[in-house]
Amino acid sequence: MAQGASTDTNAAPAAASSTASSAAPTPDPVFAQPYIDIDEWRDAPVRHRYVHGGFKGTDTRFSFYFPTKAQYQGRFFQHFTPAPDNENLAQRPNSPANDKISFSVASGGYFVETNGGGPAVAGFGSKDPTIGAYRANAAAAQYSRVVALQMYGGKRPYGYAYGGSGGAYRTVGSMENTRGVWDGAVPHVLGSSMAIPNSFTVRMHAMRLLQDKFPQIVDAMEPGGSGDPYAGLNAEQASALREVTRMGFPLQSWFGWKTMGIHGFAALYGGVVMADPSYFTDFWTKPGYYGFDHPESFTGYRMQHKSTIAALVTGADAARQNLETSVTNGKTKGNVDDSYAAMQGKEAQYVVAVRLSAPPPAVQFLGGDLIVLSGAAKGARLTLSRIEGDIAVFGIVDPTVAAKLAPGDTVQADNSNFLAAQTYHRHQVPEAEFKVWDQFRGADGKPIYPQRPMLLGPLFTKATAGSIPEGNFEGKMILVESLWDREAYPWSADWYRARVEKHFGAKTDDHFRLWFTDHALHGDSDTQEDAIHTVSYVPVLNQALRDVALWVEKGIAPPASTNYRYEDGQIIVPATAAERLGIQPVVTLKTNGGERAEIAAGQTVTFKGTIDVPPWNRHRNCGRVGFRRCRHVRGELTDQARQQDGHRFHHASVR
Repeated sequence: MAQGASTDTNAAPAAASSTASSAAPTPDPVFAQPYIDIDEWRDAPVRHRYVHGGFKGTDTRFSFYFPTKAQYQGRFFQHFTPAPDNENLAQRPNSPANDKISFSVASGGYFVETNGGGPAVAGFGSKDPTIGAYRANAAAAQYSRVVALQMYGGKRPYGYAYGGSGGAYRTVGSMENTRGVWDGAVPHVLGSSMAIPNSFTVRMHAMRLLQDKFPQIVDAMEPGGSGDPYAGLNAEQASALREVTRMGFPLQSWFGWKTMGIHGFAALYGGVVMADPSYFTDFWTKPGYYGFDHPESFTGYRMQHKSTIAALVTGADAARQNLETSVTNGKTKGNVDDSYAAMQGKEAQYVVAVRLSAPPPAVQFLGGDLIVLSGAAKGARLTLSRIEGDIAVFGIVDPTVAAKLAPGDTVQADNSNFLAAQTYHRHQVPEAEFKVWDQFRGADGKPIYPQRPMLLGPLFTKATAGSIPEGNFEGKMILVESLWDREAYPWSADWYRARVEKHFGAKTDDHFRLWFTDHALHGDSDTQEDAIHTVSYVPVLNQALRDVALWVEKGIAPPASTNYRYEDGQIIVPATAAERLGIQPVVTLKTNGGERAEIAAGQTVTFKGTIDVPPWNRHRNCGRVGFRRCRHVRGELTDQARQQDGHRFHHASVR
């Protein structure tokens, strides 16, 4: 269909005038020639006009999803993925809570998504990271207004940006580096400028040393547990747990130790090696580094296994063998937990693994390299994500390099670099505002370990956000953070809040809110890895989007920020809803009146749950568009269960 064409009887006249203010953003010359190649009405997931296009001379592509005129209320919502991805992610099947098109329409707006300029402009090593960070998205947002005004008439649409993890960096960077594009924003699970790669390295160090101790650590932190996760640990293990906790890892979140893996480090590893290659030699050969000072710690962990390639394994082969290749199969939804795996293994013929002529020794393997010693790819290093028997599965690799491999090539499966990476954070001590690094400073305030020539965190952050976040933005912002986040440690939100306060001073509350969600992780999927332990923060995110729109458009201030205190790397919130504030209800559960009950088989145990809503939410005007909390909920739920096996009953939940 031609640009601007319409077949819906609810469509508005094409003619309309823009009401952009004098503060309208300056057009970006790179994106001067927008075009539309698809313009049609669709019925799923809800009735909407779909407009797809791009900008001539660029790889940037966009998708707009416009509701009928009757549903439109003068705003749009734009989602940013953690890295430039795909402009059609919202069309993929999703749960109702994560259906971004339906949410936008139900909230009186249209939805905007882009490919962020395409993979060539993405992140670390890009010639111009500002394109992927904010410029491509800004150009699409601005052009969406042109199309919206043609369709609906009226005034300039309000615009609201949101994204999580790397998308939170991009959201903050977009707000801070542009003016007049977006009126409000909801970044979620935001990291600090020192998060990458340090939040991953320190947890990998703990994962290596505590693998056999996690069951007792988790048990200690469970309801009814001892509360002492250090009991039964040797000195090195206790030190590792203390180190990762003081760096910000939430102790309660170790319940997922079996499944959490190394997460985004799979994508970051190559950038770390590229930026600081000599570290991985220094680690094993120079004093002050853990590999040199404590080689005994790596006995039974280090793999340097030479072999030859017996066979190549393609994506199609892996599917037939039920071989797990989740890091390389490219099946992502743009969520914050899997976006790093995009662009990998999209073709069934890609080589995703190799079968070795001799299986490597069985060691804990969090990741490594396949070093090619002969053949057409000699000298290459391909990242390995796992080893299963005699099969070495690739991580994120260049498929053209993998395609050069052949049976008979001599290779070495080597995890030395991944072991070295596990204490990289000790050699990345930043300025004093990052208090979690105080554990690596001496009494004189100077680092106790040798320091690397550069801090990588700010480089990765700038490559993603376009700049280091400073709290300097116009409009309104609600930051949504998770208290059990294992990737963007909760203190990161406090770091950004301090920067916002430095910029706005006494007017901070006129522009900014910080809402913590307890028992929530990093991922924005509403499918939980363990629903007994965690909840989704997506409902909080969705409410924040509606509340920031009310704040901008009607001047209706949202609920207060969550009260909390920072304590040695951890964020501590009050126990009651009245003290905690924010918007999340506080649930307390007692068993036989206490936190723990020990009963004999056949006896009855009574569970009593109390749900309390923060005081602001008890009196909110439920007639306003988008509000779903229409009752003051404070009540008690009771349930009874019989002890079946005589064990302590502390995995309790009320549904």
